[in-house]
Amino acid sequence: MHPPHEAPRVVLKASKVRAFATQHPWVLDASIDHVIGGPADGDEVDLVTDKGKFVARGIYNGRSRIRVRLYSWNRREPIDDDFWRRRLESALALRRRIGYDDPQGACRLVFSEGDGLSGLIVDRYADWLTIQVTALAVQKRLAVVVPILAELVRPRGILVRTERTMARSEGMEVRDGPYWGEPPAGRIRVVDGGLRDEIDLAEGQKTGLYLDQRENRRAAARYFRDQRVLDGFCYHGGFSLTAAMGGARECLGIDSSQKAIEEAKAAAARNGLANVRFETGDAFERLQALVAQGQHFGGVVLDPPKFARTRKNLDEALRAYHWLNRLGMALVEPGGILVTCSCSGLVTRDDFFHVLLGAAQQARRRVQVLEQRGAAPDHPVAVHCPETEYLKCFICRVE
Repeated sequence: MHPPHEAPRVVLKASKVRAFATQHPWVLDASIDHVIGGPADGDEVDLVTDKGKFVARGIYNGRSRIRVRLYSWNRREPIDDDFWRRRLESALALRRRIGYDDPQGACRLVFSEGDGLSGLIVDRYADWLTIQVTALAVQKRLAVVVPILAELVRPRGILVRTERTMARSEGMEVRDGPYWGEPPAGRIRVVDGGLRDEIDLAEGQKTGLYLDQRENRRAAARYFRDQRVLDGFCYHGGFSLTAAMGGARECLGIDSSQKAIEEAKAAAARNGLANVRFETGDAFERLQALVAQGQHFGGVVLDPPKFARTRKNLDEALRAYHWLNRLGMALVEPGGILVTCSCSGLVTRDDFFHVLLGAAQQARRRVQVLEQRGAAPDHPVAVHCPETEYLKCFICRVE
């Protein structure tokens, strides 16, 4: 790779220079006027204005719409081994400071752009780390990143996961499985908020669990004591199980994945929770059936998968959120609690608020937002990258 003083240059269009005053880490292909120096994919490059003034330093990928991922705005800072060490040390120090360092627990140690490491996600499950690679820049530097993580965290083993859609968009090879150290012999046991979990790192969605909802599950459970609770799109039953442990009278979780439902049932049994049950089924269809039956719940949780994957289907996604929340409101008894979420980064907090407004108007229910929440603090939001605030969780009272 080119040393910093010889780094190829990516020249911005004059009309796009101002946009990078906010230090956003993504340079899209449409922002680039031309490239000087013929960088190979994965090479370090300098981003410069149309007048040749240094803007930032990043890593080039001619196969991706995100043509350059920016990592440093200091022209004297190369993206070398020491750079990766400093950023990883900073990310780990944050988790220690916020108390997310239980050796038997689960935690997101590195949150991509949120920690200034675009394309790198690292989760810890007890003695193992799982790396999710979402950028070619990171995949080409795993041989640097992994030994540093091994030294700083001292896990028993490190696994790598690659999302297929990201692999296609980044031009990466798909790499899944053990990368360093000892592979787990089976499921990994972790304790999270009093709940005992067993994680299949090889087959679970993402890197194992949806850690971003951890604090929201606990917050919701405080409203569900002595209530009958419905958990739509429950996956492994995080909201249901936390509510059941927190004193809910009865919980029903629904998910379309038979495997996820079996995991949820096993978790209920493992934790001795007899006040929760799970069913396999399409959440939209089951919610409509429950409305038709005249069923009502003291608490309803709606935590669907990402509806808006591209800007082209944003309007369709907003309609889906609207319909889902109308169903949810119809199922909440007067004075009950609706916990409604969106993990679609393209749906802004204002968008989601207006979805709730429209649903409330059509459902003829008065809705009070009690809490507006986001991802857990081990998923920090970078002010330079609004996309890191992807998760919205509103806890509402419905009259």
